[in-house]
Order: sequence, then structure tokens, then C-alpha cells
Amino acid sequence: MTYKTLLLTLLFSQGLFFGGLPILLQLLFYLNPWVIMVVWVCIVVSVLMIVLLVRGETIKLPRLYWQVAISGYSFSLLVLLFFRPEGQEYSYNIIPFSTISPYLTGDSNWLVSFYNLSANVGLFIPFGLYLLSRKGKKMTGIPKFFIPFFSISIIEICQYVFQRGSLDMDDLILNLIGVYLGYFLYRWFVKVIDIIPAKRST
Repeated sequence: MTYKTLLLTLLFSQGLFFGGLPILLQLLFYLNPWVIMVVWVCIVVSVLMIVLLVRGETIKLPRLYWQVAISGYSFSLLVLLFFRPEGQEYSYNIIPFSTISPYLTGDSNWLVSFYNLSANVGLFIPFGLYLLSRKGKKMTGIPKFFIPFFSISIIEICQYVFQRGSLDMDDLILNLIGVYLGYFLYRWFVKVIDIIPAKRST
């Protein structure tokens, strides 16, 4: 990665982040403050990927670093899902599209609608990238569907059991779309990120 790429990434990502910060701060009324850091990281990484792709550059990333990054990201996501500000009422929904519909028809607050749709999809894209990048693990159609389906279902069930966040069938649908979008984007991901096995990184 060149200095120019780093500079462009910082300029564009920080411009987007601080430009949208007044809106992002409104999310703190019903989400853990950790959401600001997660959004910042997502913006920086997304802009970096785009800049690298446009400039035709590649970053060599040791597999261990990639696994640590995914682990840290997963932990941050679990904090967002299970630890919300006090005073929120627990809810659940098992009817498909009953939560999504008001978002799409404009019957809900636009910020809440945009965040819930984009976050529930976008935050799960990295897991699709990770599943396809696992060393020696070529996934067929059935595992590609069932691994994320069962994993996300367990999270939703835990939210129901511990009454943290909310169990929502529509969250499951949107999260799965995010993972599958990660599968689709993988072809571009490998153009900018070269995941190096341990023996190649020494």
C-alpha cells in the first residue's frame, strides 16, 4: 500500500465519518456507544478497499492477523447486539418482513430505518468474506447457506433467552443477505487483500 493510497483513504473516510457524525450520535439513544467506533472502523476499511481496488494495489495480510481482526470484529458486534442502553423494552418478532415493511414504506423514522437496514446487512458482509477465505475450506452451496443460517439463528435465540436486544426474524433475513453479499464481493476482496499462510509470512 502506497503513501498516496493511505492519504486518500484517510481523507475520504474521515470526511465521511465526521460529516455524518451529527446523525450517528443520534443512534446513541438506543444503541451501545460502541456503535460509533464500529461505524468508524467500517467506514475506514470500506474506503480503503475501494481505493485499493481503484488504484490496483494489494495488501499482503498474514492469515493470523486476518483471524484476529475477524475475532475482534465479532466481539464488537456481540457487544452491540447484547448490550444496549438501559430502559429499552425487549421485543420479538417471528413473522417475516413485518419489521422490514415499515422501514421500506416510510412509516418509521428515516434514521432508524436506514440504520437498521444497512447495519443488519452491512455488518455481516465480513463474515461472508471470512467463510470463503478459510484455508483449504472450499464451500459448496449447502454449507454456504446453513453455516451462517445456524450461526445467526443461535445469536437470535440467545437474545430471546437472555432478553438482550431483540429476537427478530427480519434480522435473520437481513443478516443472511449480508453474509451472501460478502460471498458476492469476495471476487473483489481477493484482488486487494492477499491472505498469506503462516509459512509464506516468515
